[in-house]
Amino acid sequence: MVAVIYSGSNYADWRLADKGRTVASFKTSSINPFFNNEKHILQLLNKNINLIHHAEEIKRIYFFGAGVLNKNLKEAVSNSLSSFFKYAKVQVDHDMLGAAIACCKSEPGIVCICGSGSNAAWFDGKKVKPNNYGLGYILADEGSGNWLGKQLIKAYLNETLPDALHKKFIKRYDADRKTLLDKVYRQRQPALYLSSLADFYKDNQDNEFLQNIIISGFEQMIDTYVVPLKEQYPEAGIHMAGSVAAGFKPYLEKAAANSGLEIAYILKEPINNLLTYYSNKN
Repeated sequence: MVAVIYSGSNYADWRLADKGRTVASFKTSSINPFFNNEKHILQLLNKNINLIHHAEEIKRIYFFGAGVLNKNLKEAVSNSLSSFFKYAKVQVDHDMLGAAIACCKSEPGIVCICGSGSNAAWFDGKKVKPNNYGLGYILADEGSGNWLGKQLIKAYLNETLPDALHKKFIKRYDADRKTLLDKVYRQRQPALYLSSLADFYKDNQDNEFLQNIIISGFEQMIDTYVVPLKEQYPEAGIHMAGSVAAGFKPYLEKAAANSGLEIAYILKEPINNLLTYYSNKN
């Protein structure tokens, strides 16, 4: 049996399969070694009935996740998985490689993640080329759910939200200035809270004010990450993965067109393509 996991900042997507047949499909809390130590990850695994039931049957694990930034963080995830799945061979890598395989399989291409966070890289068909991108929710993440959340809160607190949106925001979140600032600056993992506000955009996509913010975020993401890669690899296709990219597809395509670019492929969730890839590979 094989287990494939793709973990973003908000949750981890799991697929368990045996001989090409999906045995279980479910989500858990995010597994991000930047925020979660080995003890926390093991506690999470021990709470899931699917994992407890199939732990000894799983022989191969492919994990791709946000926060797998260096050898130590990679080992934190690998050690936790190996401790729980005692008979499994474990492969751990970052979410960008997972997105690249899901979008491109074994073909080269430019891959961009735009979900809770945002990032981009060149994929040569086997490996992702390291770059200076991926500075996280404070310094970067342009166009992502986190970035959209920050713009919404700023507009609300600065009283630049149009009146109709202002009223909808109050009705939906019932949050005053003190509460909002506390969520952003004092509570654990504020990026998760900020990215959750992308739902407000989804439910009000017909509003021009929000449309302009979405397009502006995508333009910044494309200009910062995608354009430099396209200049290096002019013949490469551009692939996008993530809930925000897929959820706001028309605005993403418009932002790309504004930079003279065309997006070849937009994928909401990499997990199913990853399962197909590794089920066929082994």
